[in-house]
Amino acid sequence: MTTPQSTASHKTTRRVRGDGVDLAVHEQGDRSRPTVLLMHGYPDTHAVWDEVADRLAARYHVVRYDVRGAGASSRPFGRKHYTFERLMSDMRAVLDATSPGRPVHLVGHDWGSIQSWEAACTMPERFASFTSMSGPCLDHVGHWMRGRLTRPTPRNLKHAAGQGVRSWYIYFFQTPVLPEVLWRAGLTAPFTRALEVGEGVKPREGHPARTLARDGAAGVALYRANMLQRLRRPRERRTDVPTQVIVPTRDLFVSPHLVGGLREHVPHLSLRTVAAGHWVPRSHPGVIARWITEHITAVTGGPLTAVESRAVRRAAVSRDRRPFDGSLVVVTGAGSGIGRATALAFAERGAEVVAADLDLGTAQRTAELAGLTGPPAHAFQIDVSDHVAMEDFAKSVLHEHGVPDVVVNNAGIGMAGSFLDHSVDDWRRVLDVNLWGVIHGSRLFGAQMAERGQGGHIVNTASAAAFTPSRTLPAYATSKAAVLMLSECLRADLAGKGIGVSAICPGIVNTNITQTSRFVGQTSEEQGRSRRRAARAYALRNFGPEGVAEQIVAAVRKDRAVVPVTPEARLSYLASRLSPGVMRLLARFDAG
Repeated sequence: MTTPQSTASHKTTRRVRGDGVDLAVHEQGDRSRPTVLLMHGYPDTHAVWDEVADRLAARYHVVRYDVRGAGASSRPFGRKHYTFERLMSDMRAVLDATSPGRPVHLVGHDWGSIQSWEAACTMPERFASFTSMSGPCLDHVGHWMRGRLTRPTPRNLKHAAGQGVRSWYIYFFQTPVLPEVLWRAGLTAPFTRALEVGEGVKPREGHPARTLARDGAAGVALYRANMLQRLRRPRERRTDVPTQVIVPTRDLFVSPHLVGGLREHVPHLSLRTVAAGHWVPRSHPGVIARWITEHITAVTGGPLTAVESRAVRRAAVSRDRRPFDGSLVVVTGAGSGIGRATALAFAERGAEVVAADLDLGTAQRTAELAGLTGPPAHAFQIDVSDHVAMEDFAKSVLHEHGVPDVVVNNAGIGMAGSFLDHSVDDWRRVLDVNLWGVIHGSRLFGAQMAERGQGGHIVNTASAAAFTPSRTLPAYATSKAAVLMLSECLRADLAGKGIGVSAICPGIVNTNITQTSRFVGQTSEEQGRSRRRAARAYALRNFGPEGVAEQIVAAVRKDRAVVPVTPEARLSYLASRLSPGVMRLLARFDAG
């Protein structure tokens, strides 16, 4: 009896006659299941997809072939044999042989994606879905470049120049003879080394291929036969095939900005970004296989989990799409003040919110309010200073709702008074909540984001006190200064994983923190008077938490590092950078 696992692992190879060439076609998986056609790029062979194909073969009939000029397929001589017309004839032959009469799910990388765009636009009836990565439609690029140059704003010129620099190799490949000579003279070793150093892609059996020198030399004809002609005289290219574009944000050859305006040509469009380089099928095969599967399942109306459904919604491009549709946002200290305002701001923009607070009742109320303007929200009771409780909280969010896209570590407490009046317990309490709560949230959810491999954003609520010394806020200011520096360190550490980190530094904001802050060294009666006095001052300032929430949303969207929010916070931040001595002098006269 044949099991699904044995079917998935069984691989066959055959020859298919294309347009005057023999094509080496590789198949695996159950042929009765939907067919996925994986198209490789230059100078690769079908083997670049090995890891992805093995993951897909348990659910699909996976087909790959070495395009003309590569691997075990024929290598005709001369650019006329590498035109799009010849490439499309080859693809039709493979489709007829491997999936006759049934539309396939098309996936392309690099040049495989470029020719897949041509196929999706010229014979859309052959495809049920299309996933593109690191290889745009040449006609779309031509129109995109013309649009930037005919409107020469600094931003447009910067984007056009950026892609121009990335395309250096295209110009080089137009040079007669030299590229072929270099490939045959020993470019294989430097190319393999560059993949490992620049992309983190280690060589393994099959990739780079043993035929790399011959593949590289022959494949130059792809660029000579098609590139300049299409870029100079772009055609109108449109497809109704449901299309998913995966954008590696660290691609050295294809600018992420090329997706701008793509929906004009592709009405059924989804976009996903991944913090990766050009050879993303090798560096992130698990992510790529999962996204292909989710896209196919969504297009065919198959069942999706809640996490998968949210991911599909987040990727969909539409005119009425809200900025955070399909995103999961976790906010601690969400029961009131800045935390509640932040939860509601994200919900209004389409996010599914997890509202966490020490007071479950206030967290539930925030979740109710968030659900009125966004997707259903969820409430959790959590003490952020308890590392065991935070670990359980992070696991619960993961198992019940998935990996968050944004985490706002906002929970905090206030404490004022002279340094000598602060006890060890006072210090411990402030640092446990204000600093350790941020550490726990950043560490636990940051690890989930990194393992998922799709990036994310962490927001840590610091304070203007982080850079404003005060003789009456020694513990509070110290905790917030530590949060600010922690955020700066995390930003540097997590940038390579596509995870942004922002420190939000509000000044005087009218929240209930004045009612819950402790004034050490005072009697209960004196504390009451101090709280009322502080509440009046904050009310007169009249800057509400909604203003901070807007800045938090903007920090996530624009990936800002440090955000002083109120005018006094911005002034203090500037003064701390330009004249720290003056700030220290003013701290001596601070009356609290």
